[in-house]
Amino acid sequence: MTQKLPRWDLTPLFPGLDSPEFAKAWTDLQNRLQALEPLFAKHEVGPRPMRPSDRQAFHEVVGAINGMLEAAVPIRAFVSGHVDTDSTNALAQAKLSELQRMFLLYERLRPRFTLWLSRLDPEEVDAGPYALLLEEARVQAEHMMSEPEEVLAAELRLSGGTAWAKLHGNVSSLITATVGGKELPITAVRNLAHSPDPKVRKEAYDAELAAWKAHEVPLAAALNGVKGEASTLNRKRKWKDDLEPALFRNRISPEVLAAMQEAVVASLPLWRRYFLAKARLLGKERLDWWDLFAPVGESKKTWTWEEGSRFIVDQLRTFSPSAAAVAERAFRENWIDAEPRKGKRGGAYCMGVGEGNSRILANFEESFDSVSTIAHELGHAYHNHCLRDRPPLLRLYPMTLAETASIMNETIVVQAALRTLPPEEGLPILEADLQGAAQVVVDIHSRFLFEKAVFEKRAGRELSPEELCSLMVEAQKATYGDALASYHPYMWAVKPHYYGTDFYNFPYTFGLLFGLALYGKYVAEGKAFVAKYDDLLASVGMYPAAELARRFGFDLASRAFWEGGMAILGQRIAQFEALAR
Repeated sequence: MTQKLPRWDLTPLFPGLDSPEFAKAWTDLQNRLQALEPLFAKHEVGPRPMRPSDRQAFHEVVGAINGMLEAAVPIRAFVSGHVDTDSTNALAQAKLSELQRMFLLYERLRPRFTLWLSRLDPEEVDAGPYALLLEEARVQAEHMMSEPEEVLAAELRLSGGTAWAKLHGNVSSLITATVGGKELPITAVRNLAHSPDPKVRKEAYDAELAAWKAHEVPLAAALNGVKGEASTLNRKRKWKDDLEPALFRNRISPEVLAAMQEAVVASLPLWRRYFLAKARLLGKERLDWWDLFAPVGESKKTWTWEEGSRFIVDQLRTFSPSAAAVAERAFRENWIDAEPRKGKRGGAYCMGVGEGNSRILANFEESFDSVSTIAHELGHAYHNHCLRDRPPLLRLYPMTLAETASIMNETIVVQAALRTLPPEEGLPILEADLQGAAQVVVDIHSRFLFEKAVFEKRAGRELSPEELCSLMVEAQKATYGDALASYHPYMWAVKPHYYGTDFYNFPYTFGLLFGLALYGKYVAEGKAFVAKYDDLLASVGMYPAAELARRFGFDLASRAFWEGGMAILGQRIAQFEALAR
């Protein structure tokens, strides 16, 4: 790096984990949580017939839950922000564990709350924007165990799935590998996949695989634990398979997923053309895994942190002054932790910290791909900004819609780079864009196939690290095909998504193609589109995905809709092939 990269500033939330301000907020949250049970008892919240008094009870209970969740946002962000950037922080780890245990007070009440909501009539209680909450409660009620079983499941989760996910995060954040005689954190090793030197990329790939292999036993135990717990509970809750609850959470139907995945599979030959064109540019017949992120073209541009920041803000301003203002504030007020380091988790994410503000974790390296990633995460920050006036229960949106603003931001920045930079920079910029899109279409589909296979086999027994590696390579071969000469068997250990929310994969493809469709609407409608776009972002917690899509004339159950987004990517691949020639 040519300069020191920023670390995020969490002090606007609290001065420290041991500060009086944090202790006061912690006590307030405890009191709010403890007040819920007597409130539930007062209104006899639970599985009973609806009463006339439930109109007032509904608004009182919902108000109390919203107040509690609002109070929890900065506390959760502050604690997890310390854990995710320094997994050795013992005080932060202890506070995270205490916070999770404290929230059991709410988790124990949720079955009662859900059953009560399922019996309420939206009009009679004047549910208004909460109507979807009641509608979904009726479905959830059909897939609930008894209340004692649900409470026990919530309590055991802390020492089950949550603990396994924490183990993966802690173990993976401390892994290092030696490349070029230098010991590096695994996040920095993975960033070397962007190196222009094929020897460095290959050495980093070999070192990375060896590092994951050295830690495969605890990581495989974590994955078996997470998926075993989820599968057991899904069967007890009478979901027909492990995918069905994920579709419900994402507010889409099986028909929508099928239409999208048909379009994905039909597009795979197109993506293999891209991989083969890139291989030719690198002087190879086929790409190796360590070439997927290799830069191509003779780019003379260095994307420093300052230059990338300015570019993002300037280009967002051409689309939405509000989106640009949020990005500008994020850079100015140190919302972003960009420096890769030991003890910090890999990847990138954005989290809300309250009042519409955010913090972004990234692992920046001087490439356009990293600039694009920052723009992507700033889209999430803008989404949080648009939701600032919604109460917490109406800010709970599905993963399928979570990527809407991030894809828009990313597309604006990429298209601007292709349009404004010198022609000789076009190939590397287009390549960086297609790199990311290939991950979201091709690699994400391999992750879906892998996770589906793991769930099917895990229902019978635990899987060994060797079996997990074999399933991963099978899934990669099914999507990448013979365009690659080698694969990454330990991708199951790399991605934290497998250890958190089940099927945390297909929503990314949904988000990309839905976002491209929205970008197409913006190109056609110009500035008139932006107000409708902001309203969409503010409404994602209140309507199913298909209903929001219909506002723009989209039919999510139609394969043609998804092929429309894929056609835009196909044009970019054709452009890439032409530039490559």
